[in-house]
Amino acid sequence: MTADPAISSPTDQPSTSLARTAMEEMFAAWGAGATPEELAERFHEDVDCFIPGDTEAVPWIGRKVGRAEITEHFAQLAAGVTTEAWEVDTIMTHGNRAVMLGSFRPRVIATDRVIESEYAVDVAVDEAGLITRYHMLEDSWAVSEAARP
Repeated sequence: MTADPAISSPTDQPSTSLARTAMEEMFAAWGAGATPEELAERFHEDVDCFIPGDTEAVPWIGRKVGRAEITEHFAQLAAGVTTEAWEVDTIMTHGNRAVMLGSFRPRVIATDRVIESEYAVDVAVDEAGLITRYHMLEDSWAVSEAARP
């Protein structure tokens, strides 16, 4: 899907915003099969990654701090789910921040259950374009239920 211009505000930055570019390139690399290590190179050494939810049932969520932990996040995610669909509805930017809104449908490998959820990803970047903040909101209940045996 393409971004909905009706949702844009006058403070939105053009599509060449550093934050938007960093977000789009990271997700494009992920979709193209980049390794967790290759993805982590796009993140600052002290990145703050946070996806709230049930960390006992879902190892790839919770707070991850630093490049090593973001590598672990992507490795756990790759081992835990296959993505059947990932839709982007809107990307909004302001300064060094970008927010992506959409929906996704991953399948949990261990249980063969599908999760259907909307999401919001909030990214901030430094002046070099490295991601310093990666926070994601999703239907954490659905994720937890799909991951539980």
